[in-house]
Amino acid sequence: MRVAVIGGGPGGLYAAALLKRIDPAREITVWERNAPDDTFGFGVVLSDETLGGIEHADPAVYAALRREFVRWDDIDIAHRGNVLTSGGHGFAALGRRRLLQILHERCERLGVRLRFRTPAPPAAELAAGHDLVIAADGVHSRTREAHARVFRPRLTTHRCRYIWLAADFAFDAFRFEIAETEHGVMQLHGYPYTADASTVIVEMREEVWRAAGFDELDEQESTGRCAKIFSDALRGRPLTSNASAWTAFRTVTNERWSHGNTVLLGDAAHTAHFSIGSGTKLAVEDALALAACVEEQPGLPEALAAYEAERRPVVESTQRAAAASLRWFEDLALHLDQPPRQFAFNLLTRSRRVTHGNLRLRDPRFTGAVERDFGCPPGTPPMFTPLRLRGLTLRNRVVVSPMDMYAAEDGVPGDFHLVHLGARALGGAGLVMTEMVCVSPEGRITPGCAGLWTPGQAAAWRRVTDFVHQQSPGTAIGVQLGHSGRKGSTKRMWEGIDQPLDSGNWPLVAASPLPYRPGVNQVPHELHRAALTDIREQFAAAARRAARADFDLLELHCAHGYLLSGFLSPLTNRRTDAYGGSLAARLRFPLEVFDAVRAAWPGERPMTVRISATDWAPGGTTAEEAVEIARAFAEHGADAIDVSTGQVVPDERPEYGRSYQTPYADRIRNVLGVPVIAVGAISSWDDVNSLLLAGRADLCALARPHLYDPHWTLHAAAEQGYEGPAAPWPAPYRAGSRTPPTGRTDAPKPRLGLAR
Repeated sequence: MRVAVIGGGPGGLYAAALLKRIDPAREITVWERNAPDDTFGFGVVLSDETLGGIEHADPAVYAALRREFVRWDDIDIAHRGNVLTSGGHGFAALGRRRLLQILHERCERLGVRLRFRTPAPPAAELAAGHDLVIAADGVHSRTREAHARVFRPRLTTHRCRYIWLAADFAFDAFRFEIAETEHGVMQLHGYPYTADASTVIVEMREEVWRAAGFDELDEQESTGRCAKIFSDALRGRPLTSNASAWTAFRTVTNERWSHGNTVLLGDAAHTAHFSIGSGTKLAVEDALALAACVEEQPGLPEALAAYEAERRPVVESTQRAAAASLRWFEDLALHLDQPPRQFAFNLLTRSRRVTHGNLRLRDPRFTGAVERDFGCPPGTPPMFTPLRLRGLTLRNRVVVSPMDMYAAEDGVPGDFHLVHLGARALGGAGLVMTEMVCVSPEGRITPGCAGLWTPGQAAAWRRVTDFVHQQSPGTAIGVQLGHSGRKGSTKRMWEGIDQPLDSGNWPLVAASPLPYRPGVNQVPHELHRAALTDIREQFAAAARRAARADFDLLELHCAHGYLLSGFLSPLTNRRTDAYGGSLAARLRFPLEVFDAVRAAWPGERPMTVRISATDWAPGGTTAEEAVEIARAFAEHGADAIDVSTGQVVPDERPEYGRSYQTPYADRIRNVLGVPVIAVGAISSWDDVNSLLLAGRADLCALARPHLYDPHWTLHAAAEQGYEGPAAPWPAPYRAGSRTPPTGRTDAPKPRLGLAR
């Protein structure tokens, strides 16, 4: 096998070394356009997981790395005169130049040909004369660019500028330093990589960078200016540069990683923001996987397919974590007013990979202090602290999210709703929400949607609320009122989501005459003044019936592309009258409805509003507009904002992932200071505790986990050893409050000593 490697960074060199070690007969050449000791950066951080893979695959490289590593456990967070330390994290770093030297030596010893100061021939040319071409040519990959139609790359440039520098001393910990300057917020990321040197990355928003004049400074001037701004962190020491330039981070993804016998590796295939230290880690792990797949699979096509299948899920998970971290630092200014320990906890958990649970294991003293600041009684997890909204005190922070069941007859909730909602109430959540309850027959999504447009429906709902209040005292039950708008008159979800009925369709109304799916869904009628008044009164009448049905909380549904959401989004509101155009005009009708409902709803009972904080589509609602929408509802009396996203237009492109919607709740909470409900792929009690302690949410709403396990909250309490008043087991269920025993796990271990 003849192998060509384009790019002599850590990923390309390590792939070459592994492939040669596995089969010395392979002819492997690495092309690197720079000199052997050229490198643009300083220190490299590797995880224990990556090091374990290196140790298994190539003990010689591992032994050489181990001799060089600087190790430390602490993270220091310096902000507004406070330096808070969290320990137990475990880092290993070494100089990038030394890493390359180790890999050069290993390649040369194995017989890999290294061609320095030699640009590689085009990948297509190499592919014709080699069995395998590994494109490890970095974020600016010429190979990827030359074959863009096959790889289909997507490059996203982000909002901060950063520069790699170095200090001539070793930090005692991984250091995060925040500087609030007259131009805006700047941050330093620093960590040791030898006994007497540290990597220093200075980062700030593009507008701050320009306002501070960095765009007009050369390399030396920028280096000196950064040293002055962060002189306290640097102990008055200077910074040095190495062809250092300010740049904006670019996230790279590719729809495909291989083309014929050419394969992308490392930054050429994918990038992850430096704030989680994954660039070199991912490249080295790519090399490990690629070498293993080439060895294990019967042919190269199978090997490249297996390599991508193995690595892509890992990379995408890392990129999601990196994106969360990147955005947290982009929006750093949102969190500056948090109490010191909460700010530090928020920073530590920003990527969602460090959580309340593993931080308690790493540093119980620090985490315990954060819990006390939050108000957790001794032995009480954050999720089991109470929250008061107006006259209602919720005993814990868990919400059963509204979930459409499509099980009503003529809008009347029946036995299914009694059992469904009753079971979740018995399951321990602080607040159980109904599905979207429609304010009129024409406001239904499907024929199976529940309603509150008749006294009979209110009486049926009273049966449900009576059960909750009597059989699960302390659990609150809330109703979500809404109108389907242009998304109505469709089949039940499992019969064909968003598909119109085969017969019996009813006319639809909306802010503008735009069908949800052109050519599929019907064109709605644009609402005019008389009809707007009628719908507003339908909402108010439904609120009065909800009060008589004894609901504890009411939520107005202004999300997911339904009627009121359709007024808010510029993608669905094309009106030219007083209800369209500017954001203030688009807010007009939803606020009219809110005011009418608030007036009809008892004053001591809280009212929330669910919004879609982004449409996940170009030209839609922006994060900044979402803040203003939330501000308007809060000023009109909303007690909390339920922050969801999307489902407004069918061609949306959500960025799915664990807790992927919570940054929008975080923004609204920390800009406005209003309580928020976070929702969206929150699936573990560890995530709930983390979001609450970090100040990103006041309540967490979970949907699918409660379908999987109606007793999710009680089980969360049991798994955390909590037996307090915020999660009481119903008397008939107390015998089940401990995890049932399983098969034996204490069988005698083999006595290997006797076997000899």
